[in-house]
Amino acid sequence: MVRTNTLDRYPEEEEIGLSLAELEGGLVVEMIKGDGDDDMPVSDPSMLVEEDDILVCMGSGVTNSYKDLLNIGALARKLDVSLSMHTPYYMDLAARNELSAKCMDSIRWSAFMTHALQGDIVVTHMGLYNGRGKKETSDLIVESLNDIMAWWDDNKITPRLGLEISGRQEVFGNLDEILEICDEVDNVVPVINFPHHHAREGGTLMEAADFSELLDKVHEYVGGRFHAHFAGVEHENYNEKRLTPIKKGDLRFEPLAEALVEKRPEITIISSTPLLEHDAMYMKVIHERVLTKRVAKALRKKGKAIEEKVDDEYEDEESV
Repeated sequence: MVRTNTLDRYPEEEEIGLSLAELEGGLVVEMIKGDGDDDMPVSDPSMLVEEDDILVCMGSGVTNSYKDLLNIGALARKLDVSLSMHTPYYMDLAARNELSAKCMDSIRWSAFMTHALQGDIVVTHMGLYNGRGKKETSDLIVESLNDIMAWWDDNKITPRLGLEISGRQEVFGNLDEILEICDEVDNVVPVINFPHHHAREGGTLMEAADFSELLDKVHEYVGGRFHAHFAGVEHENYNEKRLTPIKKGDLRFEPLAEALVEKRPEITIISSTPLLEHDAMYMKVIHERVLTKRVAKALRKKGKAIEEKVDDEYEDEESV
């Protein structure tokens, strides 16, 4: 969801009486009811369009209709692909002004589409401190998220809302801050961005044990279903400078692969490097290599134990 421009329009005559899900010729993400109700716009795909309603249409060419999203979701399930969506990178839920309202719109529209796709999670950042203290910023973000989650429940949205670890000190969202938000707001979960966490903490993810500790800290908040991002990263003074291909920088994937083979969590890892597809396959190869070594080691250990048992039995027979 890099760009989320929308267009408001009244329904055409032939659209009156249809549901949001039945509208063609552009994705209508929500409907502002024309009955004078000041509640938040409706995003229920079964809601019928009336003459005085205002339709909010996605104008960035995301898709042509709600049916397209349903078809894409069906194809993904057939191919065993899990879908997720990321909101625009610049978000500010702490301002509580027109900018925050636009950011909340982006989250709601992402949720509407991800729900149609039967995706697993909508991922978002939360914004800058902008001179505010941690407590004030957190309180403002909690207020925004509570409003969002009330809309989430009203519209029966099924994907989770994930709060992503940020990579710079001026951006709200280190791991502890996110876990505190998750303690206060129902049904939001932390999203581990490994390069962001690594940069923000000054390069702490070096060994398999470091990754295991991070996974353990998040486990109870995600119900055992992790969603994460991985990339190489250049960092300085506890701030991310840029994401890089995995083979560059000091954040290596091998220790994470070792932790994954050891812990065997249910986890989705999104490649967020400049070499998206290449590094996704690179991670897959590394993980399989670590797994193969672990299996081979276990088989050798088992084989040695069997050999020793046979030798012991043979010696017992010889002594008899």
